[in-house]
Amino acid sequence: MTDQAQRYDRIAQGYGRWWAPVLAPTAVSVLDRIAPLVDDGARRILDLGTGTATLAVAAIRRWPRVHVVGIDASSGMAAAARGEADRQLGAADRLRFSVEVAFADRLPFRPGEIDAAVSSFVLQLVPNRHAALRDVHRVLRPGGRLAHVTWVVGDRVFRPDVEVDAVLDEAGIGAREPELRRGDYASVAAAAAGLRRAGFRAVEAEGRDLVHAFDARSYQGFIEEFDEEDLFSSMGRTERKRVSGRLRDRLGALPASDFELRLPVVMAHGDRP
Repeated sequence: MTDQAQRYDRIAQGYGRWWAPVLAPTAVSVLDRIAPLVDDGARRILDLGTGTATLAVAAIRRWPRVHVVGIDASSGMAAAARGEADRQLGAADRLRFSVEVAFADRLPFRPGEIDAAVSSFVLQLVPNRHAALRDVHRVLRPGGRLAHVTWVVGDRVFRPDVEVDAVLDEAGIGAREPELRRGDYASVAAAAAGLRRAGFRAVEAEGRDLVHAFDARSYQGFIEEFDEEDLFSSMGRTERKRVSGRLRDRLGALPASDFELRLPVVMAHGDRP
């Protein structure tokens, strides 16, 4: 099991509560890029890195005759996906979703078995993105399509993060290290080029912003119960109460406009010839 898979096993519950809702509106829009194929008869859809089944559930609700198979390298996330499907789908629709634990570059499908593939915020995590794209290409039928949304490198400052770091620094813990996300695409053009190198054709890519409005309370919950959960759970009761109180004060002093998160993404698709 990779380090990424182990990490997502640990954070599956927090991911579902705090991070999946941030991603969901942007993630679900990737389905529009395979809609023409479904209209023409595509029925078997692969959800690459299904996570909490956001795309899978949305696809099943949108199209009454598709079957979605989700794969995830994390058994914890796969379990979360099954749980979300159980909770959100009726009995008949639930039969149209299955989940397997598998890696993106070693998909458990025969060549040409999949009609269309979708993925949201996963391709920045895989150890070898080219190998993953090539294996998706392998399992798609001729004329099949991969559509995905993924992060693009950005340098925007989110003011609530500045306050979190200030509080941790004041507490003697130290500000957080900058997050090194080496898997983010350098540009929209780089995402398109990656699909072409993997053998996809009729490639299209566009840049967008993911936008989510936090408030002081929800952002503090996000930090303490998901993003920095390991840190806060390691604190003693007195220290955690003190740090949480200071964080509440600092975040509460910010205007509402500072809590609008805007992050650059790329939405791209390509077809297997």
